[in-house]
Amino acid sequence: MKTEVLNELSDLVVVKRSGQRVSFNGPKIALAIKKGFDSVYDDYDEKNVNKVYEKVLKNIEKNYETRKTIGVEEVQDIIEEELKKFDESVYKSFSEYRERRAASRDAFVVKQQHKFVKAIESLGLKSAKEENSKRENANVDGDGPMGTMLHFGSTVSREFAKAYLMDNKYSRAHDEGAIHIHDLDFLPMGTTTCNQIDLDKLFKKGFSTGHGFLRTPNDIMSYTALAAICIQANQNDQHGGQSIPMFDYYMAPGVKKTFKKQLKQMLYDYLDLDGFLGEIEFDNVEVIINNLDSIEFNPVELFKDFVTSERLEEIFVKSYNKAMAKTDRITYQAMEAFIHNLNTMHSRAGAQVPFSSINFGTDTSPEGRMVIKNFLLATDAGLGNGETPIFPISIFKLKSGVSYNKEDPNYDLFRLACKVSGKRLFPNFSFLDASFNKPYLHGNDPKYEVGYMGCRTRVIANVVDPEKAVTPGRGNLSFTTVNLPRIGLKHGIALGEREKCDMKGFYEELDEIMDLCKGQLLQRFDIQCSKGVENFKFLLGSHVWIDSEKLRPGEKIRKVLKHGTLSIGFIGLAECLKALIGEHQGESEKAQKLGLEIVKHMRQKCDEYSEDMKLNFTCLATPAEGLSGRFVGIDRSIYGKIKGITDREYYTNSFHVPVYYHTSIQHKMDVEGAYHKFTNAGHISYIEIDGDTANNVDAFEKIVRIMHDADVGYGAINHPVDRDPVCGYVGVIDDVCPRCGRHNFEGVPVETINHLDCNC
Repeated sequence: MKTEVLNELSDLVVVKRSGQRVSFNGPKIALAIKKGFDSVYDDYDEKNVNKVYEKVLKNIEKNYETRKTIGVEEVQDIIEEELKKFDESVYKSFSEYRERRAASRDAFVVKQQHKFVKAIESLGLKSAKEENSKRENANVDGDGPMGTMLHFGSTVSREFAKAYLMDNKYSRAHDEGAIHIHDLDFLPMGTTTCNQIDLDKLFKKGFSTGHGFLRTPNDIMSYTALAAICIQANQNDQHGGQSIPMFDYYMAPGVKKTFKKQLKQMLYDYLDLDGFLGEIEFDNVEVIINNLDSIEFNPVELFKDFVTSERLEEIFVKSYNKAMAKTDRITYQAMEAFIHNLNTMHSRAGAQVPFSSINFGTDTSPEGRMVIKNFLLATDAGLGNGETPIFPISIFKLKSGVSYNKEDPNYDLFRLACKVSGKRLFPNFSFLDASFNKPYLHGNDPKYEVGYMGCRTRVIANVVDPEKAVTPGRGNLSFTTVNLPRIGLKHGIALGEREKCDMKGFYEELDEIMDLCKGQLLQRFDIQCSKGVENFKFLLGSHVWIDSEKLRPGEKIRKVLKHGTLSIGFIGLAECLKALIGEHQGESEKAQKLGLEIVKHMRQKCDEYSEDMKLNFTCLATPAEGLSGRFVGIDRSIYGKIKGITDREYYTNSFHVPVYYHTSIQHKMDVEGAYHKFTNAGHISYIEIDGDTANNVDAFEKIVRIMHDADVGYGAINHPVDRDPVCGYVGVIDDVCPRCGRHNFEGVPVETINHLDCNC
């Protein structure tokens, strides 16, 4: 019925308060009704929204069939009229809201300021539990004073961006749920999303955070401390996450420097203790130590020119062994401190823990292996009370000849990574042998290894300069997501309006929406490029972003930002397919084939944009757990509750097989793996298991290998993690805690409860 009425009203023109004339927009009415119900009820039947929506449409059709225009106030009067008949509480709330909006418009001269008042009122008077916008960023405390302050600024900035900095067609598409412009509140500042930080560049000459200069680090403790500071400083210049693309390679020189210092000290101590110090010209020994290429060597062979007795030989061997043991211990402490820092240090006026990631696993040098091993062991140990660390999201890189096969030099570290992930959820795993990652490899040069952000973002190809198709120093500029289920509902069989889906109409509308996204991303890119080095003192001033050292003071930054990516993402492929043909990609080969055609089509459009604009447009499998709920809420208010599509509180993440659909690990990876090659802006596939993998490394490794064979680029294995409230043991606890023996459902001693923190 709604579609027929909407067709009848398609020629109706709405006159806004400003006098602007726009086409009649039915979904916008549904959204207004939904907001009325949201303001009164925490939980309600969406059918009620739909019923009111239908009544409003019929009312407009009946009373305005001979008129060509209708005023926006008339539309709202009709909504009030139908709400009053249906639900007195919602009617009162809607009516009072209109009165407040009218008062706000009278009180402010500046266009759109009344929107700020409503939004700020919600932020100031409601908790994060009540107000969605306060929960938008999981690592911002929306209830704390600085978090609330951040949200105040965010709300005003978002409305300013929509009112003054972007074309109305983009803000309207965003508000109506056709697209989602991510991090819209940061648009006025011109910030970019994320960066893969090149620590080698920063550490070689030292760097400034804008508040002081930090010299080149000289031991592994300083290396990890400065790495955390780099992440914290860069977080203040970008609105997304921070990642280190080759953590093991960057930290290895710190291990070598630490070992050399320890070996010198051990030799001094032992030679002095035995009275040999005067007999040996230690300056010569020090020259040998300083010229060491690796921390692994034969001490007797290296110092053979100084060995004049068995005792001296013993001293050199003992000094070497002691230095190695101390370096290993210090490296562990450095990794432990790094993890603790990233889970406690704040950025953005103290309101946010930086969203950090690190990639590692392919450095086969003794120093690099020591870094990998001790980072994994420190992750395994957890935080102060045994908590599983959230940050950094660690990603172990798998590569044949390096870490994947049993004969590879880092295979033992891969096994350790499986063991740790089986307990702590991290590391995740990236696959450099994937068909779309492998072509970028240049021998063993790590800067050509694809690095992922923890959230899934991937940056490697570079249409601007193919010679700079690298990971370090690059990142995403911004991304916008398409609501695929909405388009599927319009052109599929789910609404019962046709027996066969209209794929021609589907692709025509998808192309229109993607063209809209392209225009919006380019408009935002122009804002970003209008800034200067002075606006991003660390990101550009310390030359974190690729080629930024070439910028002159006062110069605009387009020539360096163009190395980043502009991404168009999608959400809810499964629900889109259900709307189109009644099955999702996990249920049939037919649906899988259509799903691949749709995503391939989106990728080809992005490639066309790249070629035409000479900018890196990429296709993203959107990381949109919160967004998926926003889209479905709007669509449900328009189309009602449709089984398998709008009947849950979320749309399925990107191309994922829905979590409620029972299938095998092999099938899930075979289905999802086929999409990774098309989503060059980033992707991830998850396996959810309900058993304890901590003590079954073979089973865990088998799952990782299934991902590898399915051509997955980036994957993660999720499993239950319990915490014993008495002893703090973290892992899977069945009936009895493996550490303290406490049985499940046993009481907890009062003295223990008194010492538990609020997170227990």
